[in-house]
Amino acid sequence: MQKKQSKKQGERLTALLPYLIALTSGILMGLTVAPVGAWFLAWIAIVPLWVLVVTSAKGKNQYPPAFLWGIAYHGVALSWITGIHPMTWLGVPWLPSLAITLFCWGFISVLGGVFLTIWAAVMVRLVGQKPWLRVLIGTAVWCGLESLWSAGPLWWSSLAYTQSPHNLVILHLGQLSGPNTVTAAIVAVNGLIAEGWMKRQDAKISSAPLWFVNKYFASATGLLISLHLIGLILYSRPIAQPPEAALKVGIVQGNIPNRLLRSSEGFRRAQENYTSGYITLADQGVDAVLTPEGALPIFQRDLMGTALVAAVKLKGVVAWIGAFGERGASYTISLFTFNAKGEIVSRYDKAKLVPLGEYIPFEGILGGIVQRLSPLNAHQVAGSANQLFDTPFGRAIASICYESAFPEQFRRQAAAGGQFILSSSNDAHYTASMPFQHHAQDMMRAIETDRWSARATNTGYSAFVDPHGRTLWISGYNTYETHAETIYRRQTKTLYVRWGDWLTPLLLISSGGAWLVIQLRDTNKINKNLTLS
Repeated sequence: MQKKQSKKQGERLTALLPYLIALTSGILMGLTVAPVGAWFLAWIAIVPLWVLVVTSAKGKNQYPPAFLWGIAYHGVALSWITGIHPMTWLGVPWLPSLAITLFCWGFISVLGGVFLTIWAAVMVRLVGQKPWLRVLIGTAVWCGLESLWSAGPLWWSSLAYTQSPHNLVILHLGQLSGPNTVTAAIVAVNGLIAEGWMKRQDAKISSAPLWFVNKYFASATGLLISLHLIGLILYSRPIAQPPEAALKVGIVQGNIPNRLLRSSEGFRRAQENYTSGYITLADQGVDAVLTPEGALPIFQRDLMGTALVAAVKLKGVVAWIGAFGERGASYTISLFTFNAKGEIVSRYDKAKLVPLGEYIPFEGILGGIVQRLSPLNAHQVAGSANQLFDTPFGRAIASICYESAFPEQFRRQAAAGGQFILSSSNDAHYTASMPFQHHAQDMMRAIETDRWSARATNTGYSAFVDPHGRTLWISGYNTYETHAETIYRRQTKTLYVRWGDWLTPLLLISSGGAWLVIQLRDTNKINKNLTLS
């Protein structure tokens, strides 16, 4: 009887093992980003999943493990979402606030699981194919799925951002074809290691030659080194800094908690902090001052009467002020350019709004169920996808908060003549790991477009970044700060800026073509053998 029970327990453990392995390796991938930042784990964390998917008997167990891996990775990486709770300062009771928070976190994690399940479904059908073809197709499909996901409103946790801000060398591959270049590198290296592992297990059974096993590990090592060498070449290029292209920019980090922004006290502090910060920087001889998203939480029509605009008229230094634009009965989150006379000469409206936070998807259905997190009661709308942001110093690449996760927003503006990046954000309602991940996203955008970046936030982390992704200065967290740095306007165009993400369609076409050729060849062989017999 005891032997039977032990046998059953062993069978249960064996049945659960794939799920535990998938969950653990997904968690390891989630630890690559802030707050842990173990970026090196990304180069091995997909290996267990790959082996599980390919070796699962007749495809019976591969889907749940892949689903769990996706949930674990995105759930851990995006755990900062829980920082929005409690939303009592917005008038949301504690329990509904918890429910909204868990729904947001759970939904994006499950969505990650769904995409991984789709990837696994493709990989299962490649079990009988050659390992090199599995690696090629597996890489192509993963990149294709990330492209598909990033085309929608919910996007943040690309595999590429697991390397930011620590592995600047590999991030320079983004200059070739955007973040999917880095994603492809990570998936391909993991795939080769996984194929080598499986061949090693086969060799123990069939006594296959050792070189046959080692060639996959050697290929993974060679690819990893080669890609880093390419990145190092791009990283080592000198950055031209002609004096005529210099632009001294000041940043004010007002440090106004979001729970105060809706109150008269919060607005008083905002006016005081941003006005005094502007004057301090103007006296330091800056050319312009950048403020965060919603620095003054008022409509455009009310801006002209503020102390900050009065200071602009007095000091004659250009200011980029975050406030709310108006569009009919609706409003936009906007960044306004005030010239030396205190006149508005350009405006950029946030084009990528946060689902549930700034608009309600399927509002007719969910509007009465999910309460908006925005501090205003009016209806918020997105800006045009094709905006350009001209300033007294030339065309800039503008980004407001969540847009940092969408590289195409930056690429398009760079291709249209954007010479430097202005990133304006408010991350005050999240935990500290979120603004650090946000900074890591902006570093990637600076590298991909080969542009200097000035990043102003409400409570941190504000920063200046050069075209190689190096942080020249970064603020403290939950601190009031002002800082000035010289950046340089640039008109270079990386391969990514010129051609966009050309690598993903190339991988999809080449892998699909290779699979088709092999299928036709195998079919011809079968037909030939049947004819001869």
